[in-house]
Amino acid sequence: MEGGVDLCSSLPEVAEVPVKHRVPGVESVDNADAAMPRPNLISLFDSFLCHGEDVAVIERRGYRRETLTYAELHRAALVWCEVLAGRGIGPGDRVLLWGPNSGAWIACFWGILLRGAIAVPMDAAASLDFVQRTTASAGVKLILRNASQPELLPGGPPWVVYSESRNQGRAPATPPDMQTAQDQAAVRTTVAEILFTSGTTSEPRGVVLTHGNFLANLEPLERGIDVYRKYERWFHPLRFVSLVPLSHVFGQFMTLFVPPLLGAAVVFESSNHPAEIMRTIKRERAAALIAVPRMLDALRSGLERDLDASKQTPWFRRAYAEAGGEKFLRRVWRFRRIHRRFGWKFWAFISGGAALSSDTEDFFRRMGYAVVQGYGMTETASLISLNHPFRAAQGSVGKVLPGREFQLAEDGEILLRGENVSAGYWEAGEVRPAGEHGWLRTGDIGEVDSEGNLRFRGRKKNVIVTPAGLNVYPEDLEKALRRQPGVRDCVALPRERHGNAEPCAVLLVEDPASQTADAAVEAANKSLAEYQRVHEWLVWPEADFPRTATGKPKLAEIRARTEAMWDGAVGGVASAGWASPAPTRGNVPLDALIAQVSGRNAAEGAHLEQKLGLSSLDRVELLSALEERFHVELNETSFAEAESVADVQRLLRQPSVQYSVQRSEHAYPRWAQRTVTRWARLLVYYTLVWPATQILGHPRILGREHLRGLRGPVLVVSNHITRRADIGLILAALPRGFRHRLAIAMGGEALQEMGYPPRDWFFLRRWSYGLGYWLVTALFNVFPLPQFSGFRESFRFAGESVDRGYSVLIFPEGVVNDTTTGEMAPFQSGIGLLAQNLGIPIVPVRLDGVWQMKRQRRRLAHLGEITVNIGAPISFSQETPPEEIARQLEATVAAL
Repeated sequence: MEGGVDLCSSLPEVAEVPVKHRVPGVESVDNADAAMPRPNLISLFDSFLCHGEDVAVIERRGYRRETLTYAELHRAALVWCEVLAGRGIGPGDRVLLWGPNSGAWIACFWGILLRGAIAVPMDAAASLDFVQRTTASAGVKLILRNASQPELLPGGPPWVVYSESRNQGRAPATPPDMQTAQDQAAVRTTVAEILFTSGTTSEPRGVVLTHGNFLANLEPLERGIDVYRKYERWFHPLRFVSLVPLSHVFGQFMTLFVPPLLGAAVVFESSNHPAEIMRTIKRERAAALIAVPRMLDALRSGLERDLDASKQTPWFRRAYAEAGGEKFLRRVWRFRRIHRRFGWKFWAFISGGAALSSDTEDFFRRMGYAVVQGYGMTETASLISLNHPFRAAQGSVGKVLPGREFQLAEDGEILLRGENVSAGYWEAGEVRPAGEHGWLRTGDIGEVDSEGNLRFRGRKKNVIVTPAGLNVYPEDLEKALRRQPGVRDCVALPRERHGNAEPCAVLLVEDPASQTADAAVEAANKSLAEYQRVHEWLVWPEADFPRTATGKPKLAEIRARTEAMWDGAVGGVASAGWASPAPTRGNVPLDALIAQVSGRNAAEGAHLEQKLGLSSLDRVELLSALEERFHVELNETSFAEAESVADVQRLLRQPSVQYSVQRSEHAYPRWAQRTVTRWARLLVYYTLVWPATQILGHPRILGREHLRGLRGPVLVVSNHITRRADIGLILAALPRGFRHRLAIAMGGEALQEMGYPPRDWFFLRRWSYGLGYWLVTALFNVFPLPQFSGFRESFRFAGESVDRGYSVLIFPEGVVNDTTTGEMAPFQSGIGLLAQNLGIPIVPVRLDGVWQMKRQRRRLAHLGEITVNIGAPISFSQETPPEEIARQLEATVAAL
């Protein structure tokens, strides 16, 4: 395969197969209607310069938001092309690309294609063993990996950490011999990548995809977009939020190849939490969400729980029922509360990677959103058919794209041939054709309606054949079960019986200790035909099914473990097929997480009444870990009150508690950073605050020279003596560039009391507190940093402030110094977490002389009594533990 061998030429001649149905008008057109077929994917990369300074990628790094323009992405890809050339990578060489979604990943991918090399994308969560076997099978010559990925064992190919080398120098306009590499890659049949999608328990097998495979899907889409391109300028810039990994062909197609057609930006969101996804969509003013069906199901469930928590469920049910036959704009207006949460620019959900349930599709459609669903597979470079966003037929996966032939076999299996069909499978260094007599057997069962729309019925190999010879499609059973209250997810599997099979359901339920499964199966059976009904079922003993990178349940693993559970449940399975007793949410994963965060032995957390004994920082880390592990959103206030393992488990089981409309009870005043407010603040500061500081404190400033040449934003950390004087003194000490754009963290509980004083207070006192809240927020740009809950929201707001160009002032002691000696209190470890995730220089500051004034209750300082010491800026590597950062900062401030 060296040098870009044409693998498609080795496919056998096309032969006819038994056909049940041929879609009229869907024939091979050989790109006859394509005005100017693209020669290869490099032509798409060349268009990056046309978009210039338009943003191409938006991603979060810690609490910061980073952007990459098309021009920067183009330049970064050229850099990587040069790096690969220096490493001896040439046309046809395989380069493994391993890491999470990021702009650096995209730059590396395009750099590989520019060299004429072959990319081997790898899922970020892949096991080290699978990566090493894939590396050997593909004959990988070089590995580009993110710093977060583990190192491979010695003896393998060399590797480069791309996250640390992203900006290594300026690339030449045309790297050496790059044009030669492009000339060899300038045909559509040249291999672009090998995508390994299986092989966790056997020898890895990769799908070989050429430039033409992708272009055969992209070109019809490009022609369809051209019709609407004149309207795009009214909505520019377009932004797509992506939840799909770039190691998946659907993720690649929708984030690597489609956005450049529109000059659109891709927003990478790493969180799976519904509230976080909605927050990102609204904050970025995104137009569409790219996700797999499981994530849309989770988003729907999160919305329903939020409505329930805010007591809006009765309103929603009435509106949902009335919206059935209404026009699009009327539905948008009816559900304006929901649209306000996503943002008014958001209008579409793009689903792929698996079949989307009709209930979830109808849920979002009825609220006034477009649901674009595609059908395809890795062997077809993502797409076979696609719904039209404005003329979609509900329950279908749209019409087959032009440029390919499509048939249904006698048994309903979907058959396909065309340029988008993979060149073959890479197995042990050889390519085996993917088609059978020119036709690709998808293994999927489908049907075509009267309008030519394709409808997906299920996987052929998953069809359950009953003793009566009737076919039961698992998707029908799963659809009925997922509709029942308390069922989070389920899979239907065949239960072998004397050479035949009966459907068995494996359920994930909200509360395993309840009788939810019994009621769900009973209710679902009423909507099913007699031969489809479930007579045997059990509750999955863990918090979630084992899943692939795109969220699909791993059916083979679930089936193997289910059979073992049945075999081991002697006397535990009643004649009705109920597996008893039902296991609770796994204690073992919860104990492991607690042990990992706290640093103690996992066995110590085995008892439910074991005290957590966690610091505030540990609670933040445990909270995030629990949400990622169990796919829930926990209320920080309730979690702060949890004292034992049993308390945490109760929170995980209570939907009314685990989901909240707002993640924090504190208000974050983004209005205080608007331009008008900032200019008014500066006017008041130089008119009143600065003169008062000079007259009452006349501080002596030391160390300001340390800030010469330092460009913001920075994180300022200082000891804390008094609420009245500390902020004014630090503002006076900082250079104007930092002083004019400074966000100041203040005790969250104190701000909460000011903004929302108790109702039983005298009204004049309440009004005075409320006025004080607005004044302190507007005049000093303060935001809440609570001591007990809401840390993550505060840290996130600090990151947003830095992204807007504001420096941040934090008092890491967390409390005002009320000691009799004036010694500093220990720094809270949260400052280490914040510093690590902001990734900006840290300026240590120490206030001296204020404590003496406070002790003597004086408002006027003696001449030279107050000193503000500014230390040299400090930076820490990402690998430095937060606790160590906190201790070093404490020691630095103490030594000033």
